[in-house]
Amino acid sequence: MFDDLRNEASKQYDEESQAIYKPAANTIAASGGRSRKILGMTSIQRFIIVVMLLMTTCAVGFLCLFLTGRIGF
Repeated sequence: MFDDLRNEASKQYDEESQAIYKPAANTIAASGGRSRKILGMTSIQRFIIVVMLLMTTCAVGFLCLFLTGRIGF
């Protein structure tokens, strides 16, 4: 089962690297020749990361205030 695993993996990589990549004509024209991705993420992915960072910051701030006794229940 695992006898020829390395050779099979390299063969798959060779086949994929030989495939010709042709970008769609619409993607270049629509974006003005530039990619709109920052750090390889789309705008929705960046938004989710920012919301998660905001929630984490609020939670850590609340815990710090609670532990120092500035707020209480």
